[in-house]
Amino acid sequence: MRVLLADDEHLIRGALAALLSLEDDLVVVAEAATGPEALAMARAHAPDVAVLDLQMPGADGVKVATSLRAELPACKVLIVTSHGRPGHLKRALAAGVRGFVPKTVSAQRLAELIRTVHAGNRYVDPELAADAISAGDSPLTAREAEVLEHAADGAPVSEIAERAALAEGTVRNYLSSAASKLGAENRHAAVRLARERGWV
Repeated sequence: MRVLLADDEHLIRGALAALLSLEDDLVVVAEAATGPEALAMARAHAPDVAVLDLQMPGADGVKVATSLRAELPACKVLIVTSHGRPGHLKRALAAGVRGFVPKTVSAQRLAELIRTVHAGNRYVDPELAADAISAGDSPLTAREAEVLEHAADGAPVSEIAERAALAEGTVRNYLSSAASKLGAENRHAAVRLARERGWV
């Protein structure tokens, strides 16, 4: 099985690559540190399984998984995360991710899970699944969540509008609506709350 590893933490990625290479049936064909780099490596090497960190610069694991599903449908995706928030799991499953596990799994268990998803099966860590079920669905629309993501770094409304290709008034409306739905006093608190729940 040809495996792509994507994680922005070089030490973790390197150690994982070394441990997986000890498995007779797994070959790490490419490594990446960012979302765009993971996509480029997947296009170049056509891996059977992509093991993606949820949080990566440029594009998170779910966005990469969405692109891979469209471009390389034969490539199965397994997400590893230290941020196992309920909303992340729901977004991942909606993007066609086959596996979702915490970074606390052993390398041996990860190798087993790579084989599981490669065989066409799905695996979700039971604790993460239970959390997702108890948390409920996000009250935010897709556009509100997108605008909140653009606001996460504290950018002014004019810059958010440019990034989201929206009018400034529309951005203000989305931010206000998102804050209201989350019971947040301002957009900064709304971003924090939405992130805590994994909705952005």
